[in-house]
Amino acid sequence: MDRAGGRVDRGAARGAVATLNGDRSAAARGAGQQMLGRGAVRSDRYLPEVVVTRDSQAPSKQGKLGRNLVLQANYFRLTRAENMCVFQYRIDFEPVIENVGLICALIKTQAPVLGPYIFEGTMLFLYNKLRSEELELQVRDSRTENLYKMRIRHVGTVDMQSTMGLMILNLMQRQAMNSLQLLVMNRHHFDPKAKIAIPQYNLELYPGYITSIRQHERDVLLCVEITHRVLRTDTVYKMLSDLRGSPGAFQKNFQTMIIGSIVMCTYNSKTYRITDVDFNTTPSTSFTKKDGGSITFMQYFKDTYNVTIRDPKQPMLVSTPTMRMQRSGITTPILLVPELCRMTGITDAMRKDFNLMKCIANHTCIGADQRLERLDRFNRRLQETAASREVFNFWKTELDRRAVELPGRVFDNEIVVMSKEVKVGSDSDWTKAFHSNRMFKSIALKRWFVVCEASKQKLVQDFVSAMLKVAPPMGFQLGTPETVIIPNDLPATYYQILEQLANRDPPFIMCLVSNDRADRYRAIKKKCCVDRAIPTQVIKVRTISNPRSLMTVATKVIIQLNCKLGGVPWVTRNPLKDIVILGYDVCHDTRDKSKSYGAITATMFGTDPQDPRQFSCAEQHRKGEELSNFMSAAMTKVLRAYQQVFGPDRLPRRFLLYRDGVGDGQLQQVVDHEVKAIKARLTAAYENYQPHKPQLGVIVVSKRINTRLFSNGRNPPPGTVVDDVITLPERTDFFLVSQSTTKGTVAPTSYNIIYNELGLTTDQIQVYTYRQTLMYYNWCGGVRVPAVCQYAHKLAFLVSQYLFQQPQEDLGKYLYYL
Repeated sequence: MDRAGGRVDRGAARGAVATLNGDRSAAARGAGQQMLGRGAVRSDRYLPEVVVTRDSQAPSKQGKLGRNLVLQANYFRLTRAENMCVFQYRIDFEPVIENVGLICALIKTQAPVLGPYIFEGTMLFLYNKLRSEELELQVRDSRTENLYKMRIRHVGTVDMQSTMGLMILNLMQRQAMNSLQLLVMNRHHFDPKAKIAIPQYNLELYPGYITSIRQHERDVLLCVEITHRVLRTDTVYKMLSDLRGSPGAFQKNFQTMIIGSIVMCTYNSKTYRITDVDFNTTPSTSFTKKDGGSITFMQYFKDTYNVTIRDPKQPMLVSTPTMRMQRSGITTPILLVPELCRMTGITDAMRKDFNLMKCIANHTCIGADQRLERLDRFNRRLQETAASREVFNFWKTELDRRAVELPGRVFDNEIVVMSKEVKVGSDSDWTKAFHSNRMFKSIALKRWFVVCEASKQKLVQDFVSAMLKVAPPMGFQLGTPETVIIPNDLPATYYQILEQLANRDPPFIMCLVSNDRADRYRAIKKKCCVDRAIPTQVIKVRTISNPRSLMTVATKVIIQLNCKLGGVPWVTRNPLKDIVILGYDVCHDTRDKSKSYGAITATMFGTDPQDPRQFSCAEQHRKGEELSNFMSAAMTKVLRAYQQVFGPDRLPRRFLLYRDGVGDGQLQQVVDHEVKAIKARLTAAYENYQPHKPQLGVIVVSKRINTRLFSNGRNPPPGTVVDDVITLPERTDFFLVSQSTTKGTVAPTSYNIIYNELGLTTDQIQVYTYRQTLMYYNWCGGVRVPAVCQYAHKLAFLVSQYLFQQPQEDLGKYLYYL
């Protein structure tokens, strides 16, 4: 339990990891309330996931290449009193209380007896030890005058240097945040006093903070990230009422609109994803309480939350417990009242509204200087608010007033190679280089087809003319296409015409569509990726409607077209031969949530380190199924593809896998199973191969992180690497800024080297990783992750959203999914 070496007795450990009671009452289901089992800590989110992947004898993980610079990060040092211990108690009430708010209120009445305390679940953490091992108190609910017996029992002592000590520090920080009168939505705090109203769209924008405390290289650091939450002023009941007056099947329409949405309950500020609507259950429906009595949902909400439900006949919303909830023992559906739920987030229709998105971005897309100023303001608020300052004083901790400073390095300007070398500038954009440079390797396209409606023929002619104009300077041989006119752009029409064209064995087909209608796009891609193996390009009318941007669009389409035929627009300097660079990502099936599609992509090099070849494959797997089986089997396909390209007697020397889509909770699974399965598959494949044995490196890529870096109040330049201070001592990890942005704050990507037998130095791995972020051919610049990861995401997204089955194997050697 305590990997950091602190002392936690068995009772304390059981209290920290016990799950929630699976036998919840229907009342709890109706309120969305999490009921607590014996000895439970209400949530395990405060226990940092400590998966040790760094050997204690490993050499330094700090590199040396590049120009040194001093950076700031959105972290603050947290210092604690030495040898500080916290006393852990178990707390129970008789009769049992289901309302956590009432429990907290009753404990608060005993503050003079308890002194400084932190309460979580059924566990009470005290700075001062009570006078006896077990204490029994009588407490009264001031609102109902009900009496309760509160029993407090000592179960252990927590060393603040331990993992549980970090959990307590997170709870302490949360307590300090609560004293700032912030609104808690799930795990994050939002400031309702600073909310931004957008009345023309019935929206409210709540600014907030994501905080976490963790042991970093030498210090315990508090990470603070600025976030925002979009809430709609309308309730779900308002949506329901509007649909009742609209034509059509109102129940079906309501289900279509609400299922998949995330709502916030007004009585507990928690959010839930809606998975169904129960039209047979209403607030007037009765259920059986834990004590055996019967009560309606209306009465329950009145008694528990003092909330009056006005419409007793409205249907109930259903939310399926998340995996986190299920691990905590919540396995039955959660029922919610539409009248008490507000919609959150923005819909797909809202995302298409340019003015709305611009309005939101004006408030949420804040620059590096503004972000630093807001972090400083937040720190001052914590330090200067009497209640929060009192929390830190109680627990003998101190928060630095300045954001942490740390050393960083910037790699020298990289080179991308086209017909000649082009230096990657500080803006990491080489689009203009194609005006005077040919692509590195081009595949001629003499015969191809364009499918469009008759009314769009003039647009197609103008765009094709632009393509024919930009192609020669880029070194691309492009013939004039044959235009195929269709009567309408319905999915069935495209499906039928593509079937006819497929019989003519076309090397390439371009389709012009009026909008991004999903079923039309699905029909096109299914016909050309599953039924046949034909590279296609789908272009919206809006993309080519502006004459001023036509040449730029044509340039990018030529690059994509060349990639889909097997060409190479550019390469980076690559000193490694006989290497396969792999990327993996997974996306969930939009039709069946129990299914997912994993995609693995590979960039392969033989004896020529400037001649990359591509390979990709996708595989379906069910929820809960180990990915290690698919990944190890995919390695066999990669080896077979390598031999098809470079010769049947050749195998690569090195394999470098960038593993994307891994949360902290999945890291142990990747280390224990996936890496071992891949290694075992490679060992078996090379058993009778004499020239060399395989060398494997696995790097977990995390882009959804809260770390932000600043250089003199601005965004650090592309190629900035950080491998000290804010990295984690149990990992060989580093942060890399690989992209440039003119708006907002740039986000670094975290890389965790979990397995390494490549024989490369830290500097070599870091530089090589940066170069891989410059190899994504859909963008003439650096991207957040290595190109193979972005390719894997594109393929997994295509299969899970549109194809729902494996593409044709013949397409695997092309970047057809761009």
